[in-house]
Amino acid sequence: MAVAASNANMVPPLARRVPFELRAHGDTRTDNYYWLRNRRDPEVLQYLEAENAYTAEAIAPHAALIEKINTEILSRIQQTDQTVPAPRGDWFYYSRTEEGKQYTIYCRHFQAAGPEQILLDLNHLAEGKEYFALGGLAVSEDGHLLAYLTDENGSEEYTLSIKDLRTGHLLPDRLEDVSHGIAWANDNRTLFYTRFDATKRPDRVFRHTLGSSDDQVVFTEPDERFTFELGKTRSGKYLAVTSINASLTSEVFLLDADLPGTAFVSFSPRETGHEYYVDHQNQRFLIRTNSGGATRFQLMETPVSLTASEHWRTLRPEAPDSTLDEIHAFQNFLVLETREQGLPAIRVVTDAESDTERPLTFPEEAYTVAVADNHEYRTTKLRYAYTSLVTPLSTYDYDVATQISTLLKQTAVPNFHPARYTTKRLYAGNIPISVLSGPAALPGKPPGKLLLYGYGSYGLNTEATFKPSYFSLVDRGFTVALAHIRGGAERGREWFEAGRMLTKQNTFSDFIACAEHLIAHGYTTPEQLSAMGGSAGGLLIGAVINQRPELFHSAVALVPFVDVVTTMSDPTIPLTTGEYDQWGNPEDEAAYRYMLSYSPYDNVKPQPYPHLLITTGLNDPRVAYWEPAKWAAKLRVTKTDNNTLLLKTELGAGHGGPSGRYDKYRETALIYAFLLGF
Repeated sequence: MAVAASNANMVPPLARRVPFELRAHGDTRTDNYYWLRNRRDPEVLQYLEAENAYTAEAIAPHAALIEKINTEILSRIQQTDQTVPAPRGDWFYYSRTEEGKQYTIYCRHFQAAGPEQILLDLNHLAEGKEYFALGGLAVSEDGHLLAYLTDENGSEEYTLSIKDLRTGHLLPDRLEDVSHGIAWANDNRTLFYTRFDATKRPDRVFRHTLGSSDDQVVFTEPDERFTFELGKTRSGKYLAVTSINASLTSEVFLLDADLPGTAFVSFSPRETGHEYYVDHQNQRFLIRTNSGGATRFQLMETPVSLTASEHWRTLRPEAPDSTLDEIHAFQNFLVLETREQGLPAIRVVTDAESDTERPLTFPEEAYTVAVADNHEYRTTKLRYAYTSLVTPLSTYDYDVATQISTLLKQTAVPNFHPARYTTKRLYAGNIPISVLSGPAALPGKPPGKLLLYGYGSYGLNTEATFKPSYFSLVDRGFTVALAHIRGGAERGREWFEAGRMLTKQNTFSDFIACAEHLIAHGYTTPEQLSAMGGSAGGLLIGAVINQRPELFHSAVALVPFVDVVTTMSDPTIPLTTGEYDQWGNPEDEAAYRYMLSYSPYDNVKPQPYPHLLITTGLNDPRVAYWEPAKWAAKLRVTKTDNNTLLLKTELGAGHGGPSGRYDKYRETALIYAFLLGF
């Protein structure tokens, strides 16, 4: 491989070609860069380091711009700040940051105004480490013990530790290679945690008793298509394992948290296509379910003693143009999170008025609202968070009795003047687009630079949230637009279904339609349009620049899933088997050929491509580093333009990139400098 020696005459790295044949359904695909999968091969690391050196050299002329943007980002962040304390029992829990420190500090104080107790200072735990991440934490019911998960390389293989909050000392109980999910039983000495199989799929729940080394497996999910989440009902009465297959089929298992020695019991046996979720309220269970063909979900109830589906009774039937996303049960009221006309909504239902929903109202065309930290089951208030592209994160308490929302805190944003900016909702046909504009993008102004962001997978929504960093682009003439494309669930279950499996092309076509709409309506031109997406959104970017490269001046693909067919054909790769119902199983010829039709790596062709920045992480367990690396290598020798192509690999991190907040700000500054400078 060749490595550039100077900015004046830069030579990009060229990975060695080693033809490797992949055969399926009568096809033979030749993959010249399959060898990059072998992380034990010293040449693999040499190649990634050479790409990093090339990226550093290419970006070096923009160092001053990166520093300026990084300074601007910092200037809009209240670096010493804290969240609004949330009550739980006799304690109020919150987190805070301190200027100059990379990581969050988790704290609590006793009752309303007691002295601060630091639960975890992540800065202390991260000392001397290149990477550090908290995977979760849980305080025991009596408030005396803290269980927490830590990751020191981005692999998401966690160490579980337990701290005695009365003494500040760690207990000898320490467990390695733990997966996501921890929950305490109500006896304050039994802890449940999860482990994963060889493909990084959580497949077992263990019961740990303090001081014991004889942990027992209490739940196993043998079906490789399913993964699960471990949690607790809001009432605290039940531990819950929710086993899910690609948001298509689910099954809930419950265990009485007062009887941790008993077994998890199925709430209702799984049926293909039946998706349901359970919460507990007093003498009943509440069920969010798509039973009876309710694709937008309905709300049902059943007595605690009768969980079989024949006993379920409808409380809220499926509503047209309203998707029931979440239910939150409190002792004397119920909160529904819904999605209406592509926007999130909150509705409150009291026991006395079980058929009356009180909708909260919000002032902007495009926004995000969600239920926030509500630790107390017996309360008369709901805490929620509101934000938009021009409104900083705002925390409210809603009094259920008076129906009044009180603003507790809006995140302070120094050097931000909201009157200079506008947000609106556009539609490319029926595809929503959330838009952030500044003074340079007012009506009547000539078209300007625009960043179009998209995701469109797994039924996950792209939310219009406030990001201080956006204004470094907007103040330089950019418009920022979020494309709410199919594959997400912004417009209900049908929106998700229309962007997966054999309809996945709709995701890419929607993004292209959004780009064309913004060009046609004078917001931008192809010469000024940039695209960005990450992970499955990186797949989106890879597909659209293969299909319509002339629409975009530049593109950023963050940890992109681009080698679709090869990855989905290998069940030993993390997450593959659980995603057959998202992308398809290549053993089925129709699924194989459909994936092959859009897989970014397989569809690289001799044509001009936009300027392209690609990122990855060597320890990424979700999208293996070799996918972006192979894609970059193939693009280098295939594309017909002289545009910039950069591959940046975090050699000590995973899917989320750098772990420290200041490192993340600098990474954002580099991305923005790329968008502005190439």
